[in-house]
Amino acid sequence: MSQPATLVSVATAVPPYCIEQRDAAAAAHAGFAARYGDFERLAAVFASSGIRKRYAVRPIDWYFQPLGWPERNAAYLDGACDLFVDAALRALEAAGISAEAVDTVITISSTGIATPSLEARVAGRLGFRADIERIPVFGLGCAGGVSGLAIAARMAQSRPGSVVLVVAVELCTLSFRLDELTKANIVATALFGDGAAACVLSSGKPGLAEIEMSGQHMWPDTLDIMGWSVDPKGFGVIFDRAIPPFAEANMAAAVSSILDRSGLTLGDIDRLAFHPGGSKVVTALERAFALDQGTLDHERSVLADYGNMSAPTALFVLDRLIVQDGLPERTLLTAMGPGFSTSCVSLRRAA
Repeated sequence: MSQPATLVSVATAVPPYCIEQRDAAAAAHAGFAARYGDFERLAAVFASSGIRKRYAVRPIDWYFQPLGWPERNAAYLDGACDLFVDAALRALEAAGISAEAVDTVITISSTGIATPSLEARVAGRLGFRADIERIPVFGLGCAGGVSGLAIAARMAQSRPGSVVLVVAVELCTLSFRLDELTKANIVATALFGDGAAACVLSSGKPGLAEIEMSGQHMWPDTLDIMGWSVDPKGFGVIFDRAIPPFAEANMAAAVSSILDRSGLTLGDIDRLAFHPGGSKVVTALERAFALDQGTLDHERSVLADYGNMSAPTALFVLDRLIVQDGLPERTLLTAMGPGFSTSCVSLRRAA
């Protein structure tokens, strides 16, 4: 019988520019108010988002320059590589493992295009072996961190003794668009931040938790809920349907179905941990799963400190849960993403 994959370490990293939410609101007002008649009504999202500050790969003035796809993607390649190295080194140091010992690296990112992919671009800086297996994954959006953890667990379990590094890095702020006079774009400027998270997994090694199971659920006819549009100016955010009411109505049944496939129920879970897409999403999830208001405390604190960083955000929540509370017996880490879908990973605390 194969041994389960073990989560050995988790680490996070953010870029150098901190943007206070009040400064983001002022910048948005300067950029949109005179050109978008509904701006003042929509601007309330800056206060209601639950976000105090965020981090970005460029200072706030950079976003007021004339930017097209080349400029945005150049910033992505520069910033994402630095964040990848930072998060990966932190995770490897916490695990007591050298980059040379990594057998497989999984890169999760959906906010820029890199070919060669990010892990190839930083291989020399980190010291990866020439025979390392590379698995770049694009398009999972906010669900990417959880899905990447699931992929890494399967890779580690299938190759006993191997070391798998998964890095989720997203530069969501590069989608800020002054030319997009839409509700979705205003909301994005109030929510998105940049960041990275990395995990080291193996099998047959001591660690923080065993990856017990994973699963996904995709709802039909929901492609319009979340995603990117692409044009010469860069990525444009798609929020064509309200996510909080959808989550409240649909998430509990989907997660229960995923658990059922592994012989588990919601009653077996000691801590539900979620990707905090926004304050209204967090509240909707508490209602969906009949949790007392305020239960998802780490989700709210991560959102307040970093904003919605897409894929890494759920791993920031996992890291905060580990550091501040310690993992309970069983934690279910869950995120929603484009498709529209949800991804889950169950972590059982190591003995």
